[in-house]
Amino acid sequence: MPNYKHHSTKRLNIKPVTLEDAPFILELMNSPKWLKFIGDRNVHSVEEAETYIREKALSQLKKHGHTNNVVIRKKDQKKIGTCGIYHRDGKDEVDIGFAFLPPYEGKGYAYEAANELMKFAKTQLKLNIIKAYTLEENKSSRKLLERLGLELIGTGNLPNNDEKLLMYQREFN
Repeated sequence: MPNYKHHSTKRLNIKPVTLEDAPFILELMNSPKWLKFIGDRNVHSVEEAETYIREKALSQLKKHGHTNNVVIRKKDQKKIGTCGIYHRDGKDEVDIGFAFLPPYEGKGYAYEAANELMKFAKTQLKLNIIKAYTLEENKSSRKLLERLGLELIGTGNLPNNDEKLLMYQREFN
């Protein structure tokens, strides 16, 4: 695989997801908050996680040079979550998203990872706008998006999903 961009912060390494991450992705995609706030993606085996990674993440990585990333805690190399910049079919702007396993929520890891990717989006990808989508009841996600400088601009939905989501946006100057 080509040498795609890896990111590093004080406490985290952030790297593009690979097929070797399938067991972790399986665990994350079946965690309670993922199922509640993101939804069941019918990924219930390592093989289904590999297919999901291949079809969703790796295809975007090849096309755009960035995708979903696994967030790894430096002190013990533990995979704790994901954070990525996404190009969605049928959407002009890209969006940022994140998900973390329950033991690693509320410790600033999501902010640290997402803030690093926001800098990357502005300085390396040269984006003018980044969006984000979340359910109204996902208060922790909304709080994080606002802390990252995104503003609520209305409602919208993601491709192949009719669920009404809050839509956030940040314009880079």
